[in-house]
Order: sequence, then C-alpha cells, then structure tokens
Amino acid sequence: MPPDAPLPADPVGTPRSRRSRRESERFPSDPQLPGSSAGGVFQVAVALILAFLLAAGFWPAQMSSAAGAAMRWVTTIGGWSLLLIPLCLIGLLLVLACTRFGAIRLGPDDSRPEYSTFAWIAMLLGAVMGIGMVTYGVAEPVAHLLTPPHGLAEPGSEDAVVDALRFTFLDWGLHAWAVFATFGLAIGYSTHRLGNKGLVSPILRPLIGAHADGLVGKSIDVLVILSTLFGTTTSLGLGAAQISQGMSRLTGLDLTTTGVQLLVIALVTVLFTASAMSGIGRGIRYLSQTTMVIAAALLLFVLATGPTSWLINLFLRSLGGYAGGFLEISLMLPTDGADVEWMQAWTYFMMAWWISWGAFVGIFLARISRGRTLRQFVLVVLGVPSLIFSAWFTVFGGSAMFMDREREAGIGAAASENVNTAFFALLDQLPLSGLTSAVAVALVIMYFVTSADSNTYVLSVISSDGRLDPARPLMGMWGLLTGATAAVLLYAGGLEALQTAVMLSAAPFIFVILALAISLVMMLRRDPLLREGAPQRRSVPAAEGAGATDRADTAPQPSLER
Repeated sequence: MPPDAPLPADPVGTPRSRRSRRESERFPSDPQLPGSSAGGVFQVAVALILAFLLAAGFWPAQMSSAAGAAMRWVTTIGGWSLLLIPLCLIGLLLVLACTRFGAIRLGPDDSRPEYSTFAWIAMLLGAVMGIGMVTYGVAEPVAHLLTPPHGLAEPGSEDAVVDALRFTFLDWGLHAWAVFATFGLAIGYSTHRLGNKGLVSPILRPLIGAHADGLVGKSIDVLVILSTLFGTTTSLGLGAAQISQGMSRLTGLDLTTTGVQLLVIALVTVLFTASAMSGIGRGIRYLSQTTMVIAAALLLFVLATGPTSWLINLFLRSLGGYAGGFLEISLMLPTDGADVEWMQAWTYFMMAWWISWGAFVGIFLARISRGRTLRQFVLVVLGVPSLIFSAWFTVFGGSAMFMDREREAGIGAAASENVNTAFFALLDQLPLSGLTSAVAVALVIMYFVTSADSNTYVLSVISSDGRLDPARPLMGMWGLLTGATAAVLLYAGGLEALQTAVMLSAAPFIFVILALAISLVMMLRRDPLLREGAPQRRSVPAAEGAGATDRADTAPQPSLER
C-alpha cells in the first residue's frame, strides 16, 4: 500500500503534534529502548535474500532438491500445526468478539471508523482477493473432483462435487482469515490504541519483555520480511502465468513460455515499483472498489449464463456440509504418503501461503480499521470474506464441475496439466468468451500491481524501523528484490519452487503467530476500558462524530501497565 494512500497519517491515526494531552496520557506509546535502529534488520534481511537468489540462480537443481527434502520433513513432522493453530485462532477471535473485549476500539474510546463499511470491506477484500482467486477459482474444485480429498468419495461423483467445495472452503475460508484477523487485530491494537511502531516485534513485549527490542525482536522482524517476500512472490509468479495464459487465449499465440512470464514479471515490477515510489497508488481505495465491482460483475455473468439453479443448490448444500463437518475436516490430517503429498499440494500449501501473508495483510487491515470495535473487526473480517470466497468458488468451480460431468468439457483434465488454463477453459464454455477472458486478464493485472505495490511499501516500513514514510530509494530496492525473487523462483522450478519457498518460510512463522495471539490477550486484559469498567456514553452531534450517535466519556482513565 503506497505511503500516500488515503489512510491514517501515522499508526495512531493522526500526527502526534495534533493528539490531545488527554489521549496521550490514556494510551501512551511504549518507550523505545536503545539500539532500536532498523539497520541490522535491513542488512540481515537483504543479505539472506541475496544469498538465496544467488544459490537458486546458479544451482537451481541442487537448491530445488534441498528445498524439497526440507519441505517434506517440515510437513511430515509439523504439518499438523498448519491446521491446528489457525483453528485455535478462530476460537480465540470468536471468544474475544463475543465477550466484554468486543467493546474495545482499535483506537481511543472516542474514535470512529474513517471509511464507510462498503469501502472498508472493498479494501480488505482487495488485500487478498485477486490473483489466487483467478488461478484457483476453477482449478482447485475440479482438481478435487478428479482426486477427492482423503479418498472420501468416488472421483466424479455427486459426493465428490460437494467434498470438492467443502475442502476448497477450508483452504480459503475461516482458517485463512483467522490468520489475517489475528495479525490485523494485534497490529491495530498496538499501533492505534497504544501508539507503538507498526512492527510485529513490539507486540511481543508482554511475552518476552525487553528482548522484543533486542536480538530476538530483530530476528522476528527479519522473519516477517522473508515470509512476506516469499508469500508475495508466489502471487507474482501465479499472476505472470495467468497473464501469459490469458494473452495466449486472446492473441492465438503461444505466450506461455517461461521467457514470456519472466518478461511479464519484469514489466510489472517496473510498474508497481514506480507506483510505490511516485505515489500513483493514491487512489487505492477507489481501485479496490472498482476491482470488486468488476469481479462481482464477472461472477454474476457466470452465474446467469451457467447452471444457475444447480449452483444455488450446490452452494447451500456445500456450505451446510462445511459448517456441519467443520471440526472434522479442520483436523483431518494425512494417514499415508499419498495423503501427505495431496496435503502438500493443497491444504498445507494454502495454509502456509496465508501465514506468509499474515503480517502484510495484517498491517494493511490495521491501517484501514482504525475506530472499529474489536467485535466489528472480528465478525466482519472472519465472516464476510469467507462467504464471498465461498460464493466465488461455487460459481466458478461449480460451473466447471457441472460442465465436466454433464458435457465432458475436459476442464479438469486441462487443469491437471496446467492450473493456469482452468479459468479460461471455463470461460470458453460460456458466451462472450473473448470479452470475459479480457476482463479476467485485466483483473489479474490490477490485482498484480496493487498487491505488489502494497507489498513494496510494507517491506519498506518493516525494514526502516516502522517508519510510515520510508525513503523512495528503499521502496525502489524492495520492488526490484520482489520482482527478482519471483523471477528466480519461476526460473528455478516454476510453481513447485514457489510453493516450496512459501511453506519453508511459513514453518517457523506459525509459532510467531501463536506468540502474537498470547501477547494480544495479555495486552487486552490490561486495557483501561476493562480494568475500570465501560465508560459512560454521551451523544455527540453528527459533525463531531462523523455520523456516529455516541462516544466515550472524556474523563481521564488510568494508563496501561507495562
């Protein structure tokens, strides 16, 4: 997200010089200990990334073999954590939202949301809903139809259709958004309410004390950078493949070679780096709304021209099956080698992808959610995207499964060879395929640029000690490193290399999330609103409250204990 996007001026929402003395007393910033310079974080992170790029570029076969062996070891030994910890986060977030903690605001008690609900939801969807939705919107359900998860149904059967969507909902629903919501809630509370820097390490002070500002904290920030970088480069690699596939469909030329995809990455890298450095992203709010409207129009077109009634019935049945068997499928771990390979290709990879995106999306959500109550934040961030993603996969994936079963369209077979063909193969079965394919390519490009632009800014913030106005040369360097990493991984092993990098970077990061959740609870338990009881409320004029009907009493409250 570019630094001049229409978002709060600093982590607390307003410049410190304009903050009232009362607000500073009630929500003091954490003291910054000596040695908090980000120089070490920046240097170590860049050194590790360059070492990785050199190894992958000069010895791609050896690097791929070593990474593959490491991934198999990680998923065999600790794959359970990729499912169990997000499940625990769902429970924790619901408890926080439904208890007295839900009344706490991400900001002072009298703060109110800066964006309308529609704009807020559009932006939070835009943070994730993009390249992956096009790449896997059709490919994942049809793949599960041909190879049912855990062998629970006969391939191609009606039960396989429902199971295909149930396990797709698992990969893209509550588990994913629980990771994002935990990061967003922790970072939002830490910055907007406590005045901390926009980093992960300060949030862990209740748990590790002064170590958060020392070597341990710096190591965590380096890990955040690496995980965020590999998560984003996976999206860039998928985006390049989707763009080249779409352009091949539109032009009739073979543009799906690795060389063309590397060229796409190079061109878009220049575009999003220039955007981050020059402030072109000022209209990210409106771009998010525009892309959401276009995506919704494409979804409605497929719903109207596809098997409409069958899709509606399938959506309700699959959603009911997902809800009814939620705990069962959330804890369904592999039982043999073939099952482990399937999990590595789908559920483990998806969970690792969300974990690697956690800090990036969390910082984004925190920046746009100032003034929201904890209850609003949790219920919307968990519920709305999960429902919308479920509808997306039902319409696109369900339509493809219907056509494969009823018309023998061969979409699943094509997706088995190349996941990037699945979405366009579905559009070829519907009217106006040329126009809808062009719209799909345009959506991928828009999400490609905005996601990479946002990633460049977030990496710059983290590597500059939480400064919200990082230097332009620093943003330019991170833009180039992001593009270079995506290109090298694509060259070294294609999609498999991208998946491996994500899973390896997320493996240690899952335990950072667990520590983050524990620290969040510790901070919330010391919140003045809970220690002293809920403050009295009084009405305020519409102009003062920006449309709100009440606000917290302005009586001073005790400071938080550190």
